[in-house]
Amino acid sequence: MKVRSSVFASFILILEVLGVALFLRGFFPVPVKSSLSSKNKLSDLPPEPLTGGSSNTSGAPKPLFKRVVVMLVDALREDFVFGPNGPMFLPYTRHVIERGSSLSFVAKARPPTVTMPRIKALTTGSIPGFIDVVMNLNSPALSEDNLIWQAKTAGKKIIFYGDDTWVRLFPKHFMEHDGTTSFFVSDYTEVDNNVTRHLDSTLKRDDWDILILHYLGLDHIGHISGPHSSLIQPKLLEMDDILKKIHGSLVSKEADGSLPYLLVLCGDHGMSETGSHGGSSEPEINTPLVLISPIFKRKAEMEKPGVVEQVDLTPTLALGLGLPISQNSVGHVIPGVLEESSLREQLRFLHLNGHQLSCLLKDSTPEYQKEAGFEQFRVAEKAHGGWMKLYLEGNTSEVLTNMGKKVLKQYLEALAAMSSALSKQLGKYDMYSMIAGMVFVFQLLLVLLLAMPEALSGSASVDLPVLSSLLSLPFYLLCLFLASVHVLVCTSAESSCYFCSLSWGLVFAAVAFSSAMFCILISLARRRLPDGSQFHGKSSQSSSGGEWMLSELDVLLLAGTVGHTLSLAASSFVEEEHQTWYFLLNTLCLTVFQDVCRKYFREQRDEEEQIILSKKSQTFSHSGSEMCSEKWLALATPPFTLLCCRLLRSLNQTGVQWAHLPDVGHWLNSSEHKVILSLLSAFCLVLIYLLVQRRCSWVSKVALAFGLVGVYSYRAAVGNVLFPWQHSSRTTSKGTVEARFVYVFVLGILFSGTKDLLRSQIITADSKLKSRGLWEIYSGLVLLVSLLFRAHNLPVLCCCLLIQTLMAQFIWKKLHYDAAQTTIMHYWFGQAFFYFQGNSNNIATVDISVGFVGLESYVEAPAVFLTALSTYAGPLLWACHLVCYLSSERDRSPVAVGHGCYCLALLRSVPAAAYIVLVTVLRYHLFIWSVFSPKLLYESMHLLLTAGVCLFFITMEQTQPKSDFQ
Repeated sequence: MKVRSSVFASFILILEVLGVALFLRGFFPVPVKSSLSSKNKLSDLPPEPLTGGSSNTSGAPKPLFKRVVVMLVDALREDFVFGPNGPMFLPYTRHVIERGSSLSFVAKARPPTVTMPRIKALTTGSIPGFIDVVMNLNSPALSEDNLIWQAKTAGKKIIFYGDDTWVRLFPKHFMEHDGTTSFFVSDYTEVDNNVTRHLDSTLKRDDWDILILHYLGLDHIGHISGPHSSLIQPKLLEMDDILKKIHGSLVSKEADGSLPYLLVLCGDHGMSETGSHGGSSEPEINTPLVLISPIFKRKAEMEKPGVVEQVDLTPTLALGLGLPISQNSVGHVIPGVLEESSLREQLRFLHLNGHQLSCLLKDSTPEYQKEAGFEQFRVAEKAHGGWMKLYLEGNTSEVLTNMGKKVLKQYLEALAAMSSALSKQLGKYDMYSMIAGMVFVFQLLLVLLLAMPEALSGSASVDLPVLSSLLSLPFYLLCLFLASVHVLVCTSAESSCYFCSLSWGLVFAAVAFSSAMFCILISLARRRLPDGSQFHGKSSQSSSGGEWMLSELDVLLLAGTVGHTLSLAASSFVEEEHQTWYFLLNTLCLTVFQDVCRKYFREQRDEEEQIILSKKSQTFSHSGSEMCSEKWLALATPPFTLLCCRLLRSLNQTGVQWAHLPDVGHWLNSSEHKVILSLLSAFCLVLIYLLVQRRCSWVSKVALAFGLVGVYSYRAAVGNVLFPWQHSSRTTSKGTVEARFVYVFVLGILFSGTKDLLRSQIITADSKLKSRGLWEIYSGLVLLVSLLFRAHNLPVLCCCLLIQTLMAQFIWKKLHYDAAQTTIMHYWFGQAFFYFQGNSNNIATVDISVGFVGLESYVEAPAVFLTALSTYAGPLLWACHLVCYLSSERDRSPVAVGHGCYCLALLRSVPAAAYIVLVTVLRYHLFIWSVFSPKLLYESMHLLLTAGVCLFFITMEQTQPKSDFQ
């Protein structure tokens, strides 16, 4: 069965996307949850343990607090409060911490440090997984047991103002609420004013028990300008004034004999040095937790804050309000909150927390009895029963007190051990789905590799032995074997498997396909073995004998791609992957420079002869001078590319180890250098126009010029750059009008290019018109990216276009590099420019502020599209340039597009497949959550991007008239 190479590569790539999806379904674990569908109730609480008798109480102890106010400041870093700048940022708060009745802690948030998972952690006490990053965009109602549900069931009246994520998670739980959109990061003023405007009237009322305030302005400032922005201090002073107002109101309403209040100041997550969040760096996971109440001892001086887990706040608030602890909570109560309670009450609180954790441990761990924490809790519970017996008998000796303190210590050790065990067990892996997805992807990759010689041959087709494989005996034996394995796994699995929940029709199709792929693999391998010794690789210039020889460039491209894939086995190489691509790109430039020197200096004699002939004939004088200038431009292109790459490396610090170091981008964004940034931006926009407009129609040229003027106007409106007549950098608008002005021209250019492309394919069959249409679509994409890029990142786009122009004009075309080599170079450049933008394999480097350029409010679809486009602008621009370049080269072979599609599919498949195998092997290592999980998401996104580009290749090749290839 013969299949065209482009169709074959795209078909394999799409199937690999399905295999990766199956693997991700098993890799992202189900959070640790109780098997009980019901929620905890007061009536379900265990009685106090009592040796040799029945207890006289079975309910929860009396609440510690009458009212609770939770002031949650989004992206509040612990150094903003406890650091050296704390007295300047939050003077009243620091005074209360140092001299007031308060408890201070550094609460550690578990990654992913994104708002919605952190809210779930604070209310349920559980640890969400990375899959909640996707759910963060559209949060469904929270159905599992949580603190808000428990409070509402107990008759507590709850008021909420702030991030509307709470309203989506708890739609019918608040007596009164007013939500604000959390994703519109351009707004950092009104988003907080909408919360504070309710405060005066609410604090005067007495008809509520719990008040929750979620302020977003600080997080938005971080996304816009980072943690060292001049806007940070005014915003923190505003938060400090609000806390002072709340504290003063609570103190004034405190009555003698009534239960005290509790004021909680906390953050859901921190903020990285670039102002974003989502990863696991110290500034992102360390958040302040300040508990203010007259029940606590007054301090004499500043004390070093203790360290707790963020999920510890959930059982603390539940017991403090006299509520049952959420059944999925993995936190343990903060001991300092209980210090002023009686010894019996403290033991009762710890016993309730221990009982809840032990029940969760039973449900989530088959061998729970072997856990040290579980055994410690049983010992402490037994000792507690003995203490209760003596206590109820009226024993008041010091021995009883010492015994109680010993039991208290045993409880605390048991709680810490069980909480740690549950936290380490982040979830239950669906190993069956992971292994099935891994085998599926690995089979497809091997088929792709074995079919490479045929796919890149002159016929541009692959002969797959499909029919012979389906009619062979091993195929049916494999089907029976895999079906029996499936039945065995699904009937004996202790936990539910996604693959087992599929219908038998889908399972049989998957089994048959996997068996067929295995048989095809064997047939392809047998076909390659006899002539394997004759296969040496493909040169840049095909030999007449049909043998393939590897050139030096081929060796570099092959070794670099394989070496990069192998480097993904180390977490440090994943964290600093940009260093790998920078090294490979520099080596590539040196190798290309060697090819250029070899070409022009070896041909120098022929060139001199041509110049001598040109002196005899005036006709050739012009071509001789052109060849001379072309020679020097070709020689200058690789060193110039090296220079550009070195400058771009200094523009944005990325990775993990050195991300905190200052870079040129921070220098340009400082207020003192705004004039320099303005001049640089204007120069880059002019150069972008000169580089892009050459292949566009005059209508698109005019639209591109106006669009780039609009880009500068937008940046001036939001305060990034200045116009010559401006003397103040004061922001007067959000740039909505200017951004929409640019969108109009983007749509106009895309429409013009699409029209020319359709005309060339349907009506006129004009290859020039088709090429112009592709380049116009590319120019529209460049205009959109220039709008989304921050002002200091415009040199990245400018250098990208400049390198593409020089390489296409003087390297790829003049040195006669084939489609496969050109594709791999585009892939390398695209990966390097992904990191030149300032991206990394850390979710925190995703700039979500670009998703709201030109939007007045949060609209999910365009926000997600713009954020993804800005994040992957580097790989996307180079992939689109590859499409345009291969399609415009009419002197290439008719299989050029097929070669490009095939190589692109292979390049994206190898690291994805290797990464899946790696993560399956390392599934028990905890560090894969903070390092490998974001990388898996990036690999999946890149795979989807490549699938789209390959489908576009197929469409273009299948509809291309045959005359264009002749």
